[in-house]
Amino acid sequence: MSIVFSSLNHSLRVPLAAEIHSRPFLKLEAPELISHFAVYRAADNGSGAPVGHSHHATLGALCKHFGVSSPAGDAKYFFHDFGRFRLKWECHTEFSTYTFAGRPAQDVAGEQAFEQMPVTHLPQEWLLSLQGRLMVAAHVVLERGERLSDAQDTLQRIFEGNTLAGSQVMQGGELYTDFAIQSDGFSRFIIRDVGMRAQQAGRLVQRVLEIETYRMMALLGLPQAQQAAPALNAIESELVKLAGAMVQTDAAQADGGSVDGATEQALLGEITRLAARIEKLSLENSYRFSASKAYFRLVNARIEELREARIEGIPTVGEFMDRRLAPAMNTCEALSARQEALARRVANTNDLLRTRVGIIQEQQNRKILQSMNARAAQQLRLQQAVEGLSVAAISYYVVGLVGYSTKAAKVLGLVGNPEVVIGVMVPVVVAGVWLALRNMHKKLHTA
Repeated sequence: MSIVFSSLNHSLRVPLAAEIHSRPFLKLEAPELISHFAVYRAADNGSGAPVGHSHHATLGALCKHFGVSSPAGDAKYFFHDFGRFRLKWECHTEFSTYTFAGRPAQDVAGEQAFEQMPVTHLPQEWLLSLQGRLMVAAHVVLERGERLSDAQDTLQRIFEGNTLAGSQVMQGGELYTDFAIQSDGFSRFIIRDVGMRAQQAGRLVQRVLEIETYRMMALLGLPQAQQAAPALNAIESELVKLAGAMVQTDAAQADGGSVDGATEQALLGEITRLAARIEKLSLENSYRFSASKAYFRLVNARIEELREARIEGIPTVGEFMDRRLAPAMNTCEALSARQEALARRVANTNDLLRTRVGIIQEQQNRKILQSMNARAAQQLRLQQAVEGLSVAAISYYVVGLVGYSTKAAKVLGLVGNPEVVIGVMVPVVVAGVWLALRNMHKKLHTA
């Protein structure tokens, strides 16, 4: 056909289709030795560099040491065979993982296998560059042979006497671990291939390492939960005191006492400060608690994928996590729920107090309006009194003008007795002035 279908694609079709294939598992076949690192993102040093930049810089330093081209800055996955080991690198939101796999130089098993791990081929300066950022360091021995369920003494030596967890997994393998950091700084896993199908070993190793990685990332929320608990206790205690003060003011008002607006304003200021504190605490912890919850779900999903079958005398991985990890996650979830509930209670108290302050302000405004009405009535009465005096004053001056006019008319012989004219004009002038002022008031009121 003449149409090139690639030109019809949405701009995101190809990258989205490739996303599902972007993190393939290693192809492993026993015997294999695997070293796994999970490197947390670099702390913010004020440089403004994105988090992903530190991940790629760390990988680039390792590739540079071995003379290998590092991936592009936006890469999320990298695989390369360095000869002595194979590296699978993945970049996640908060961390990046380095999985080194290699075959043993000779047929070794047990404790000797952990002495030949691929990590021994890594440069010391590169390992030192991970200072303070290493969240997970794990060794996995993938070996073929008979079941180890009866070799308890060997397992106890390998895991330094710690409590074991293990099970038959994926209908063809055995998994043993203690999820503890051993004396060499690594946690240890032994996987026995006693009948797994092709490529099944790679999937199993990846799931085991993801369980270990996501377990540690989920536990990052526990220290924050433990630190936030005292702060929540303090906020709850202060909220109880504020609620008690509100009840006391209500009781005082019910007994006939007056409510002081300044007291209510002070309570409102305190509840506002509490709301700010709980909001700050929520902003600091909400992301970490949500991330821990998501990682915990991933741990449970990977455990289900193992399809565990019990080995008598040893708890399964699922049981181990239910007993050790689940309580920590329950603590985080409970504190998160408590934090949200406390925020709602603070908000409800704040709304209630604001309503009370609003009612008090309305009462004060009503009193102010009443006093203004009283003053307006007084001013009206005073104005009416002044208007009476004004009528008398204006009439006096008008009558005086009439007197001057009649006296002038007498001189001209037009009027015989000016006093009579003045006496007659006094009531006429007073009535006229009063009517004129009344008409003026009517016009002002209707305007």
